[in-house]
Amino acid sequence: MSRRRVVITGMGVVTPLGHSVGEMFANVVEGKSGVDRITHFDAATFPTTFAAEVKGFDLGRFVKDATRFAKCGLNTRFALAASKQALEDANLLGGAGVDRTRFGVYLGSGEGQEDFRTVICGTGAAATADGLKINPPVFIRTALEYLDPPREQQLEMHTSAGHLAEEFDLCGPNFTCLTACAASAQAIGEAVEMIRFGDADLMLTGGSHSMIHPFGVTGFNLLTALSQRNATPQKASRPFDLTRDGFVLGEGAGMLVLEEYEHAKGRGAPIYAELTGYGTTGDAYRMTDPHPEGRGAVMAMRHALKDAGLAPVDVGYINAHGTSTHANDEAETAAIKASLGPEVAYKTPVSSSKSMLGHLIAAGGAVELIISVLAMRKDVLPPTINYETPDPKCDLDYVPNAAREKTGVRHVLSNSFGFGGQNITLIASRV
Repeated sequence: MSRRRVVITGMGVVTPLGHSVGEMFANVVEGKSGVDRITHFDAATFPTTFAAEVKGFDLGRFVKDATRFAKCGLNTRFALAASKQALEDANLLGGAGVDRTRFGVYLGSGEGQEDFRTVICGTGAAATADGLKINPPVFIRTALEYLDPPREQQLEMHTSAGHLAEEFDLCGPNFTCLTACAASAQAIGEAVEMIRFGDADLMLTGGSHSMIHPFGVTGFNLLTALSQRNATPQKASRPFDLTRDGFVLGEGAGMLVLEEYEHAKGRGAPIYAELTGYGTTGDAYRMTDPHPEGRGAVMAMRHALKDAGLAPVDVGYINAHGTSTHANDEAETAAIKASLGPEVAYKTPVSSSKSMLGHLIAAGGAVELIISVLAMRKDVLPPTINYETPDPKCDLDYVPNAAREKTGVRHVLSNSFGFGGQNITLIASRV
C-alpha cells in the first residue's frame, strides 16, 4: 500500500495571547508577551510568582452547554474550545458529509487540575503536632469529606479525548498520549501515521494542558526549571540569551484537523499545509536533562528530514523548542548544527515562540506547529523576544526581538522535546 498524503485543513487555539488563531498569531508577530502575575492561586510565597495564563476564557462561547463540563479540568475545556475552532475552520461541524467512523481523535493531553484542596486539608488535619508523621485514618476521613467524585474522575487524561469524541461525534480511533512537553507534537505525528496507512481519513489532533496550580509550580521550582525573574516577568522567558534562568509556565490548547489529501480535495476543504516529516526518538540519557550534545534531538530532526524527502538546505525556518533553560537551549543549538550541518544551520532562521507564550507543556508542540505553518503562509517569521545578551554557546540566527519578513519558505520544521528524553520533530510544507 502506498503512503497517503496528509494535509492540515483546520486549526484552533486557546493561548495566553489569544483565543483564536488569528489573534494569537498577530500578537506573536508583534512580539507581545503573555506573561504576568499568577492569578489562578495565591503564589506570593513561591519562588516564582508569574506565569503565562489564559485570560478571559469562556467555554460558553464555543459549546452549546458549558455546564456539562463544569467538573472538567482546564485541559478538557481548552481542548473543546480549540477543537470547535479547528472543526469550524475545516468546514466539518455537524454531519458535513464525512464518514464519522473514519474520523478519529489523537490528543496530547496533560492532567486536569490537581485536587490541591483535598490533599492539603487532609494532610493538615492528619499531621502530628511536630509535623513529622501523618495519621492515615484521619487523612482518609478528612480527604473524603472534601472529595468531589465527578471532579476526581476528570483528572484522568483520557477523559479529554472522550469528551471531544462525544461533543463532535468523532467515532474513529481515539487515543491520548502524555510524553511530557513533546506530547501534542507526538500526537500529531502519530495521527499523521494513522492517516498515511489507512486507519482513518481524518484526525482531530493536538494538545491541551495547564500546570499553573500549586503542585505544578512547586514541582518545577523544586527542579529549578522555572525562571525567578519576579521583578520583570515579561522579560523572564529569554530563550538562547546568556542571562536566561529558566522557563515560564504557560497553559492553553492547540488543535488541528488532519486529512488525507484526496479526501480534502474531494470536499473542497481549505488546505493550509502538508505534513511531510515526522521524527521521534528517545535520548536514553537522563529524566530531567537533555543529552548535552542533543543526541536524540539530532536523530529526530534527521528522521523527519528523511521522512519528508528533504535536504537540510530545504528548511526555511525552525520553530525551536527553545525553553529558556541553559541545558535545553545549548543542546538544541548543538543539535540543529549537527543535523543540518554548520554551514546550513547558520543560515537558517530559528526562533522560540515560548519567549512570548511561555511553555504550554503538553500543548506546546501543537501551538508551535500552527505558528510555523502561519509563518510559512504569511511570509513572516516570528521573533525571539527578550534576546539581549548573546550566548557564545547559542550562536544561530534567532530572529531577535522583531518579526522578519521572509518570502519563499516552502518547508518549516518544529521541534518539541520533553522531560524523560522524548524528542519530536515535525515538518510542514507548502502544497
